[in-house]
Amino acid sequence: MLHYLEQEGRKAPTPPSTAIIENVSRRHFVGGVLAASGLVLAVRIAPASALEPLKPYPTGGQTMPHGYGMAHDPHVYVAIAPDGAVTIVAHRSEMGTGIRTSLPLVIADEMEADWSRVKLVQAPGDEPRYGNQDTDGSRSMRHFIQPMRECGAAMRQMLETAAATKWGVDVSRCRAKAHHVVQLDPAKKETGERLGFGALAEAAMALPVPARETLLFKTPDEFTLMRKGETKIVDLHDITTGKAVYGADIRLPGMKFAVMVRPAVVGGKVKSFDDAAAMKVPGVEAVHEIEGVFTVPRKFGQLGGIAVVASSTFAAIQGRDALQVEWDDGPNASYDSAAYSKAMAETAAKPGKVIRKQGDADAAFKAAKTTFTGEYHSQHLVQASMEPLVAVARIADGKAEVWAPIQSPYGARKDIAEALKMPIENVTVHVTLLGGGFGRKSKWDFMIEAALISQKLGGVPVLLQWTREDDIRHSFYHTTSVERIEMAIDDAGSVTGWRHRTVAPSIISTFQEDNGYQFPIEYGMGFVNTPFDIPNVSCENGPAMAHTRIGWYRSVSNIPRVFAVQSAVCEAAHQLGRDPKDFLLELIGPDRKLDPKALGFPEDFWNYGDPYEEFPIDTARLKHVVRIAAEKAGWGKKLPERHGLGIAAHVAWQTCVATVVHAAVDTDGTIRVPEATTAVDCGFYVNPERIRSQIEGAAVMGMSHALYSGITFKNGAVEQGNFSDFNIATMGNYPQSVTVHIVEAPPGTHAGGIGEPGLPPFAPALANAVFAATGKRLRNMPMGEKVT
Repeated sequence: MLHYLEQEGRKAPTPPSTAIIENVSRRHFVGGVLAASGLVLAVRIAPASALEPLKPYPTGGQTMPHGYGMAHDPHVYVAIAPDGAVTIVAHRSEMGTGIRTSLPLVIADEMEADWSRVKLVQAPGDEPRYGNQDTDGSRSMRHFIQPMRECGAAMRQMLETAAATKWGVDVSRCRAKAHHVVQLDPAKKETGERLGFGALAEAAMALPVPARETLLFKTPDEFTLMRKGETKIVDLHDITTGKAVYGADIRLPGMKFAVMVRPAVVGGKVKSFDDAAAMKVPGVEAVHEIEGVFTVPRKFGQLGGIAVVASSTFAAIQGRDALQVEWDDGPNASYDSAAYSKAMAETAAKPGKVIRKQGDADAAFKAAKTTFTGEYHSQHLVQASMEPLVAVARIADGKAEVWAPIQSPYGARKDIAEALKMPIENVTVHVTLLGGGFGRKSKWDFMIEAALISQKLGGVPVLLQWTREDDIRHSFYHTTSVERIEMAIDDAGSVTGWRHRTVAPSIISTFQEDNGYQFPIEYGMGFVNTPFDIPNVSCENGPAMAHTRIGWYRSVSNIPRVFAVQSAVCEAAHQLGRDPKDFLLELIGPDRKLDPKALGFPEDFWNYGDPYEEFPIDTARLKHVVRIAAEKAGWGKKLPERHGLGIAAHVAWQTCVATVVHAAVDTDGTIRVPEATTAVDCGFYVNPERIRSQIEGAAVMGMSHALYSGITFKNGAVEQGNFSDFNIATMGNYPQSVTVHIVEAPPGTHAGGIGEPGLPPFAPALANAVFAATGKRLRNMPMGEKVT
C-alpha cells in the first residue's frame, strides 16, 4: 500500500475522521438490495477514545440525542455488484437540502464511479446499523464528508489493487477512472488495458480495507463531481413530475383515513365527547379517544384527543367538524402572548443568572461616558412546512410498520415501540421524502398518533393526516424571547462594556422538569459566543417558564440573538455617527481565534457538538465574509430616496455568513427587498449549487419570519390557523434577487454546516436596511410588512 504514497496527484489525508471502514461483503446481515452485490464496504463512526492515538478528525454530535448510536454492527453504505452497479445507502432524510445527492456524490467522486451507474437506497430507521440518523443541526455534510471520502478512497484503492493483481503489475500503474481501472505504462500513460468495476468486485471483496494512514484522497483538481455544481439532485425528476413518494402518497390494502381533534391548550384533557353526529357523516367508521402524554418529560409524545376514522380524509374531516368535545384546558389556559412578552421584558431589565463573565461589566458601565440600550422582542415561530404532517401505520402479527416524512426515524421507532408496548425489533419505520421539515419533523408525535389509532382499529392500516390548521395550532414552537443589549462606551467612542440578557422559555422544558432557564445548547447559539473584542462582558439569563411545546426550528436560538445583537450594533453605530459595517468590523476586532477560557465562556460551552480546538471561532474568516458581502452589494453606493442597505453577520454551525439587504420602503410604508447579497464561508464544501439554494431559501424564509410570521397565544390557544392569518413571503413579496458568494476557506478548514446558518442574519440586515431607508427602527419580530 505504500505505493499509493508515490502516486502523483494524490495526497496524504487531511485530518482523518473517526470512521472505521470495513469490508462486510461476506457478512450474513448484508441483505436486501445489497444481497447480490460483490464488494460491500461499510462505514461506522467509532468513539473518539477508540482512535485516540490517531488524533481523529472530530465529527462531534456526541451531545445530540442518542449521540451517534454506537453499535457493534457496521453501517452499510456502498456496494458494487458484479454488473458494475454501485448502490449507496442514504442514511439521512431528504427534506429539500439535497443531502440524498450530496453525500453519495462524495463517495462516488472519491471512488471514481460513473454517477449514472449509482443507485441510491433510503435506509429505514436503524441506528444500530446506520449510525445516527437525525437529519438536523446542519450536521449531515459537516459530520459525514470526511467518512464518505475515506470510504470512497478505500474502495478505489481496493479496486486498483485487485486490478494490479490481475495484470501482474505494481499497483502504482493502476488508476481508477470513470468506473474502470486503467493500466498505466512506466511513463504514466494509459496502455489501453482497462477493467470495469464489476469485473473487479469479486477480487476486491477478498482484500482487506486499506489502513487509515495509507488512504489518499483526490485533490480538488481531480474532482469530477465535487465542487462542480453540475449534478442535479437525484429526486429532482420525480419531484417535478409528481412521481416522488411523500408520506401522504402511501397506500396499503384496506387502509383507512383519520384526522384528530386535539386540545387547544397544551396539557388539556378530554372531559367528555359526543360522537353521535360525527358517526352519521357518510364515510365515518369509527371514533376513538387517544390519551395524551401528561407526565414529565412529555418529549415528543402525543397531545391526545379524539381520532375520527373514515373511508377518506375528506369524510374524516367532516366527521371531526361534527364531533362535540368538552375540554379541561389545564394549567396553561391563561397563556397570553402580550402579557407574557411584557413579563419577559420586566425580567430582562433585572440582573439574571450570569452565564459568561469577562472583566467587570458593572465597572465599565459606571465609568462609561455614554451607554446604549436596546430591547428586542421575538414572537413564537412555527415551521409550517409545505407538506403538513402525515403518517401511515399498520400493525399485524405482533409487528408494526410506520411510513412517514421523518427527520429522526430511529427516535420515532423507539418511542412508537414504547407507546405500543412492543419490542423495538418489531417496529419498522420507513422514511419517505419530506416536503420540508425545518425541525418539526424531528418530532414524531404524529407517528405515535397514527400507530395508536391503528392499534385501536385492531391493526387496520391507517393514514393520519394533519391539516394545515393542525400543523399551525399544535406544533412544537420556536421560542418567544426578549433580548436586551447594553453597551458601555468611553470618551473615544469605543465599546468597553457589553451586557446581554436573554429571557425565553427553553427547549429543555420538552425533555425535563422546567426550571425556567435555558441550557448550554441554547447559550451557545449567539449568546455567550458573540465574537466581539470588548474587555468587559456579562451574559445573563432570566427565568421564563414554558406554557406550550417548545422545539427547535431552523437555526433555533440564533434567530432572536442575531436579530438583537446585529440590530444593536447598527443602532449604536448610528448613535456614535459611525458607519455600521465599519463599526461591526471594529467590534469583531483583530484577526484571532477566540480563547473561550480567557473570554469567560462557561465550562460547559457548547460548540455545536464539535471540539473547540478543531472548530474555533476565527474572526479573520468572519471579517472576510463581512467585507465580501459589503463589496459585492455595493456598500456605500448612492441609493434612491427611501432605499437603504443593512448588514448583519454571524458564525453558526462552524460557518461564517454575512448578509447585506437592500430594502425599499414605498410611500405607503410597504417594505420590499430588491436584493439580498450573502457571502458564506462554510469551509470545505461539496456542492456549490446546494449551498446557493440553502442561502436563497434562507432569504425567503428570513423574509417571512422577519416581517410576517409570528405565532401568538390567547387563553392558552394559538391565535393563527392557516396562511390567511399566518402570512409568509410569496412570489409577490419575497426578495427579488438573492446573490450568494461562496468564499474559499483557508486550506485545511473543516466543513461547516449550511442548512441553517444563512437564516439568522437576514432579519437584522433587513431591519438595519429599513432604518437606513427611513430612520425607523424595528425591534419587534415579526416587524410587520409596513413601516408605520
